[in-house]
Amino acid sequence: MKALHALLILFLSQALATKAIGQARYVMAIHGGAGTILKENMTPEQEDAFRTALTQALQAGYHQLQTGKGSLDAVEAAIQVMEDNPLFNAGKGAVFTHEGKNELDAAIMWGPTRAAGAVAGVTTVRNPISAARAVMERSEHVMLTGRGAETFAASMGLEIVDPAYFHTEGRWKALQRALEQDSMKAALDHDGNRSSSQDWAGYKDDKYGTVGAVALDKAGNLAAGTSTGGMTNKRYGRVGDAPIIGAGTYANDRVAVSCTGWGEFFIRGIAAYDVAAQLEYRQVPLAEAASNVIEKIGEMGGDGGMIALDREGNIAMPFNTAGMYRGAITESGEITIAIYR
Repeated sequence: MKALHALLILFLSQALATKAIGQARYVMAIHGGAGTILKENMTPEQEDAFRTALTQALQAGYHQLQTGKGSLDAVEAAIQVMEDNPLFNAGKGAVFTHEGKNELDAAIMWGPTRAAGAVAGVTTVRNPISAARAVMERSEHVMLTGRGAETFAASMGLEIVDPAYFHTEGRWKALQRALEQDSMKAALDHDGNRSSSQDWAGYKDDKYGTVGAVALDKAGNLAAGTSTGGMTNKRYGRVGDAPIIGAGTYANDRVAVSCTGWGEFFIRGIAAYDVAAQLEYRQVPLAEAASNVIEKIGEMGGDGGMIALDREGNIAMPFNTAGMYRGAITESGEITIAIYR
């Protein structure tokens, strides 16, 4: 069974990467979250909306690359499009915390020098990915959090919004479902009737999701970025893997990686860096390295996926969930979008 699971993940990772082998060179890949994404639960209108949104994000990043801008510009542009679209759990579409707030995390990394920047727990920055880039390029730090990060972003001239900007009705209803589940769990725990925490994984896909991008520019430089609203009903200032360099986001001169899924497991697995380490120390092919990591995440009990792009223009997109919103674009401008397994 373990071998079969590994083969399945490898197949999924190659679903969009086949053309990269001797036929096309990819310059950007993006994701919009992984989870129980089933075609039978999606209306044609909803599917079209996601495909359009992913296409727009790819086009925004590709435009930067085609006009001679660097991979950092492409990553930032693509993620900004997704942060501004309420379909995704990032920026405008961020989920709510237990207290009914939207707390946003993001990170960006520049492969050639391994420079990185991140923000966590911000509530007023319209585009957290831009704040992360400002931390990287305009401060001496790697990560800023909460009010300090917001103060810094404002001082850098980034757009600051009222927290109400991030409120969307669908995400608010998801919080109410999660709170109801909490109440039911508490009652069953008190009565000694709950057999397993897994019994309450049914609303898990309301709890987390992430957007991300990886890019390769004309100079051969790689960059990666990730942005998220975190988990629905999260408490106590919880921070997931997205803003943690090496966990949810990583780039060097060989590969760029952005992850999505159950953040605690990606942190414990140092998921994004693990891909880079396999390429550097074991010379493992990209698709195999990425698949190995997702298999490890699954063995630990977590789920999710990732996108990875190497300096040769190969991509890998493994995931161990029912679906992952994902897309890629070649240097010639050919776009591929996929959602389901």
